Amino acid sequence: MREVAVLGIGMSEWGELWKKPLRQIFVDAASAAIADAGVDKIDSMYVGCMTSGLFVGQEHLASMLSDYLGVSSIPACRVESACASAGVAFRLGYVEVASGVSDIVLVGGVEKMTDVGGDGATFALATAADQEYEVYHGVTFPGLYAMVANEHMDRFGTTREQLAHVAVKNHKHGSMNPRAQYPFEVTVEGVLKSVLVADPLRILDCSPITDGAAAAVLCPLGLAKKLSKKPLVKITGSGHATDTIALHDRDDITEFAATKRAAEKAYKMAGVGPADIDFAEVHDCFTIAEICVIEALGFAERGKGGEAAESGATALGGPIPINTSGGLKSKGHPVGATGIAQIVELTEQLRGESGKRQVKGAKRGLAQNMGGTGGSTTVHILEVA
Repeated sequence: MREVAVLGIGMSEWGELWKKPLRQIFVDAASAAIADAGVDKIDSMYVGCMTSGLFVGQEHLASMLSDYLGVSSIPACRVESACASAGVAFRLGYVEVASGVSDIVLVGGVEKMTDVGGDGATFALATAADQEYEVYHGVTFPGLYAMVANEHMDRFGTTREQLAHVAVKNHKHGSMNPRAQYPFEVTVEGVLKSVLVADPLRILDCSPITDGAAAAVLCPLGLAKKLSKKPLVKITGSGHATDTIALHDRDDITEFAATKRAAEKAYKMAGVGPADIDFAEVHDCFTIAEICVIEALGFAERGKGGEAAESGATALGGPIPINTSGGLKSKGHPVGATGIAQIVELTEQLRGESGKRQVKGAKRGLAQNMGGTGGSTTVHILEVA
């Protein structure tokens, strides 16, 4: 297996992009990544997208997006794994380069979510849950994650204020990110007084609906050394795992088992452990999700994820900064693009390009991207080459 580098990165504008179609949003990000990589061709392309058919009525993205990008002759593939779609696309691109099948692979993710109303968006997102045994009975993702939050609070003593501290931290980080959809700070009191969505979760515990895309160019590390004048970033660990789609089929709904298994694979491959990670981007679709994820990754003891947020351990300047980009909560969450946006943040941090939110001395970062209530998860570890 060849060592693989992230040669180029790019992101589109994120937010409510009323005047841009899905294809243009993707091309904006992909073109930026190709320009950043300094290459004039790509060998193949993987695009993560959860449900463009329901959001904008467009399937067959592989053909459309390669055509609009001007590379219609190359092999291209759309990848779907709910909100982990881009993370899986990244892993597939990594495997293709590492195996020697291709030298330069574009991996991206895109979603346009605001062309439908609230009911339409809720319906589309709910397709990532169990339709017969969860959604049919009226449960959508805020309700599912509220169940997780209530169980975590009852079992471990996690407080409502600790959930709020996750949102406060991520919005503070996002306020320093010029790409964030909601780049403003919030307070614990503001979170606690925001509109109740599914008890105990309030609107400021929930990630937003977002239009956006992100992309990265991957190539062998040896080739990257010849092509790039920027600090090199290599992929040292990759893990992928799944779990039951429905919460009721799990032994413990507060333990994200797929995240734990994917992390174990990535740590083993990279030859490191949680203590060796300098910072991480994790899937904070709801504040309780970040708490459960950092426990599964080994950054906090079981049941102590809320305390980690409250203590400042996961903030910039703390021992393990989490979601320096602002996370899904502040940066935004175009579901099919989030996994690659995490890679963009890791790469910029490792290059030393993150400005006010730069993690001092960052040498190794981790990205965790998951679908549904953790039914599919990828974990990737990137390091300074």
